[in-house]
Amino acid sequence: MSKQQKKSKERQFGKQNQQTGKSSIKEKKHVIDPKHKSTIWTVVIVIALIIFFIINNTRETPAEGPYPPNYNPENTELNNNPTN
Repeated sequence: MSKQQKKSKERQFGKQNQQTGKSSIKEKKHVIDPKHKSTIWTVVIVIALIIFFIINNTRETPAEGPYPPNYNPENTELNNNPTN
């Protein structure tokens, strides 16, 4: 009886073609280059914040309403301007 020789195969992780050695899984095409992705998001967020800041500061201020009950303006002036 002779021993049959077995071909040693290297373990392959993932799906690969044995002939070409290239991966059969297609790589995803990115819409935005990954190198510039964080820069673009930062610019978009900064522009949005600037727009909200401008909108918030260009609106008219609301008219002042009545004072709350038991409000005494004399007490507030004394607290703001202490005399020693």
